[in-house]
Amino acid sequence: MAKHSSVMDDVFAALADPSRRAVVHRLGSGPASVGELAQAAPITLPSFLKHIRVLESSGLIRTVKTGRVRRCELDRDRLGLVDDWLSEQRRVWESRTDRLEQFLTETETKENGDES
Repeated sequence: MAKHSSVMDDVFAALADPSRRAVVHRLGSGPASVGELAQAAPITLPSFLKHIRVLESSGLIRTVKTGRVRRCELDRDRLGLVDDWLSEQRRVWESRTDRLEQFLTETETKENGDES
C-alpha cells in the first residue's frame, strides 16, 4: 500500500502544475516532440524540460530519443490510476450522501408522526 501511495503522490504532484497538465492534455491527442510541446508553453526551454522530467519521473509520460529529437508519449495506464482513485472517492461520497438522505427522510417521517 505504501508503494501505491507513493506512486499516487508522485502522479498528483506532477498534475498539480498547470504547465504539466497542459502537456498531459496535449499528449492525450497523441505523441509529440519536446520541441512541439514547448512551443505552446510560455516559459523558457530549460524550465519546460524540468516539467518534462517531472512528468517522466512520475510515470505519466515516456520519452524516447531518436537522433536529436525526443518524443513524448502519454502513459495511459499511469493516468488510469487517477481515474481509479477518483472513482473510488466518488463511490465513497455517493454512499455517504445516500445514507444521509435516508437518515433525513426517516427523521422527517418520524417528526410528522407517520411511523408506519
